[in-house]
Amino acid sequence: MRLPTRASRVCEVLIGCAILAVCFPSHAYSDGLTIGLIPAENNEEMVAAFEPMRIYLEERLEESVTVYTATDYTGIIEAMRKNRLDIAWFGPMSYYLAEREANAEAFVIGVRPGGSARYHSIITVPENSNANVLEDLRGATVAFVDPASTSGGLVPRYMVKRKTGLMPEEFFGRLIWAGSHDAAQLAVKNNTVDAAAGADMIYERMVRKGLITVETNRIIMTSDPLPGAPLAWRDDLNTDRKQIILEAFLDAHNHTNVSGLTRIDHFEVATPSDYDVIREMVIELDLSDEEIPQ
Repeated sequence: MRLPTRASRVCEVLIGCAILAVCFPSHAYSDGLTIGLIPAENNEEMVAAFEPMRIYLEERLEESVTVYTATDYTGIIEAMRKNRLDIAWFGPMSYYLAEREANAEAFVIGVRPGGSARYHSIITVPENSNANVLEDLRGATVAFVDPASTSGGLVPRYMVKRKTGLMPEEFFGRLIWAGSHDAAQLAVKNNTVDAAAGADMIYERMVRKGLITVETNRIIMTSDPLPGAPLAWRDDLNTDRKQIILEAFLDAHNHTNVSGLTRIDHFEVATPSDYDVIREMVIELDLSDEEIPQ
């Protein structure tokens, strides 16, 4: 399955804009802070998990704070591009795209218990699969998450190209886009696909919740460490406001539960240069504009 063509992406963006007009009403942006979350898991659960932070930020900043999400990564990037979001929590690849398309600038990153801000892309197979290494999946039906996902799009693409010399569309029999990490892993559990790619931290959360087990979703490949998911603001926000927001995030762990969906312990400063490795992967894969979500 080929990545979307430019024409199909334009259609998707037009549809997305119609959805955003409902999900992100324009009157909301002149009053208070708006924060977007990319669809890593079930959208309602994501918003609920961020609720302690939302309440804290509202009290700390003394202004209303509203959290939104969308049906896909492109929706959040497009909302920021149209100044409908002040801040968004991106994955590294979607941050790279938002940097290009929406003048996003990384400012903090969540640090996991144990002191690491990094995570991994993994490839999993069903319990009854005979696959033990990537090469065993030649011709298989495989689910990736989203073209704008790092661990569920860019990095598994990079791993396949490095290991086999072929792009996933050439190596696998069929490549599908699940839309979210949990959907991809549930497809493996239910034997709907032969394998799936995604983030180890989402996988671990699903195991803790009992949605999958390490047997139903057996890991056969793990990437090198990746820079974690940053929070990014629009570069054109007022400088003084940026400083107040930054201080609020850096101090958040002293006042509220910041763990959210990925068991974060605290936030630390992030900079755009932290994501040079993502830019390098895009260059090495020689992805054209048609192969990068617009």
